[in-house]
Amino acid sequence: MPLQRRLRLLSDPNETKPMNTAIRVAFATSNLKEVDQHFGAAESFAIHAIDAETASLLEVVQFGPADMDGNEDKLDAKIAALDGCVAVYCQAIGTSAVDRLRPHGIQPIKVAARTPLNQLIRALQDELRDGPSAWLARAIERLNPERANRFDVMESEGWTE
Repeated sequence: MPLQRRLRLLSDPNETKPMNTAIRVAFATSNLKEVDQHFGAAESFAIHAIDAETASLLEVVQFGPADMDGNEDKLDAKIAALDGCVAVYCQAIGTSAVDRLRPHGIQPIKVAARTPLNQLIRALQDELRDGPSAWLARAIERLNPERANRFDVMESEGWTE
């Protein structure tokens, strides 16, 4: 299933607060309001930048008509479109898709059909503020590898407990 269309939103140059600490998260949606798509059959993904305080739509990726015959090739374009995302929220996902997403550092998350995106975004922001779950902590660590050795750096500077 080839990528049909990709709409990227450019940030406002007058924007005062850049989202340097944001994570990229995708949602399988046909209407940009709710998760209503199975990963393998998704016609589009809405990709958001989310941090503890703000969220913004970065891009919408749309795919052409798919053959629903279990063809694994249709997953390649979808996985490539999610480059840089730490998670993808979808209504359902097959085992082979999960196996192919994990090496890319993308956590698949199944949610109930018609779950509103704004509800999922708020829950993710709460988690970022209150302390991330194990998968999210690993994703943040991968995005900021310099934080992994921050205690070694402090020790080399003479810090002690």
